[in-house]
Amino acid sequence: MTTTVATESTSDAQRRIANRLKRARGQLNAVIDAVESGADCRTVVNQLAAVSSALDRAGFAVISTAMRDCAADPDGKVDGSGERLDFDELEKLFLSLS
Repeated sequence: MTTTVATESTSDAQRRIANRLKRARGQLNAVIDAVESGADCRTVVNQLAAVSSALDRAGFAVISTAMRDCAADPDGKVDGSGERLDFDELEKLFLSLS
């Protein structure tokens, strides 16, 4: 029963992450449109900052989900490729976003 709860939680997390990435894609499209239309520097940079922040949040959410899965099921598979992510690898991934 614990595995089912973890799977549902992971599924919800994946849905939220995908939604974040879709919003970031929309923001990036707005940046491209702003550049193509000759928008001022302040507008473009502010929109780029929003995209960057959205991508960072999505990345942190991915790592957070992996950490939760790892803590909930230390003997399970975390990355989907059959290879186990350990806490050191998760830490490296986390730090790569900072």
